[in-house]
Amino acid sequence: MTQTIEPRPWQSYLELCKPKVVILIVFTAVVGMFLSVPGMVPLQPLFFGTIGIATAAASAAAMNHFLDQKADAEMGRTKGRPLPTGQLSAINVITFAVILGVISMAVLGIFVNQLTAMLTFLSLIGYAVIYTVYLKRATPQNIVIGGAAGAAPPVLGWCSVTGNLDPHALLLFLIIFIWTPPHFWALAVAKQKEYAKVNIPMLPVTHGAEFTRLHILLYTILLLLVSVLPYLMGMSGVIYLIGALVLGIIFLYFAILLKTTADNKIAMKTFGFSITYLMSLFVFLLVDHYLKF
Repeated sequence: MTQTIEPRPWQSYLELCKPKVVILIVFTAVVGMFLSVPGMVPLQPLFFGTIGIATAAASAAAMNHFLDQKADAEMGRTKGRPLPTGQLSAINVITFAVILGVISMAVLGIFVNQLTAMLTFLSLIGYAVIYTVYLKRATPQNIVIGGAAGAAPPVLGWCSVTGNLDPHALLLFLIIFIWTPPHFWALAVAKQKEYAKVNIPMLPVTHGAEFTRLHILLYTILLLLVSVLPYLMGMSGVIYLIGALVLGIIFLYFAILLKTTADNKIAMKTFGFSITYLMSLFVFLLVDHYLKF
């Protein structure tokens, strides 16, 4: 007889933070920090900026768990989360989220700078409240509009070091902003029935999977073009350009394959590669920054 091992409380709280998402957010933010200066990033903004942005991302994730608990309980992908399974109570979750949010704002406001704290707060509210509470259920373009909050991390990282906004930081924002729809719509295509079940108007639910696959392809083409802008604007060199083109062509291959098939396994593979794409693209940005030629 197999014994079921109950998750420990700390594991449930860790799951609230959506660790994989936070890692991606923090990684792009840290790359933004390094791209903002020609040499080594000063230790204070590097350390405290990373902590502040990470705790803000974790706070937003926990708020998302709290606000989406009813839908999570009905979807196969999310029904095992701490709230639907009763591992944590709603008061546990919202208290945890608020504490993380306060820590984030205190760290960024005291040890980094006020601009970063303000922008991080706006991103947190944009994702946890504006997107989750309103946009997600109001329009099939929810992920396009709400993607602005998810595209902010490299800008936050840049601001934490320099204390100001820069056109190059906004280029990083643009890349993630354009990347978000094909990334998330690939998942939405695979989970179309689940979103329909809980009445969330994702694009495949309102306009069909075929229409969504076409838009994934169009956004991927646009992403390939946008990803070249750092090179064209003198922000990056040949190393980045080669990496961006190779990654973009692979992403485009998956988008074409998804457009020509109705296989949800391809949709999930496209979703999986989209994460690899973004992390690899930022790795090329970082490597090129220090080995630029």
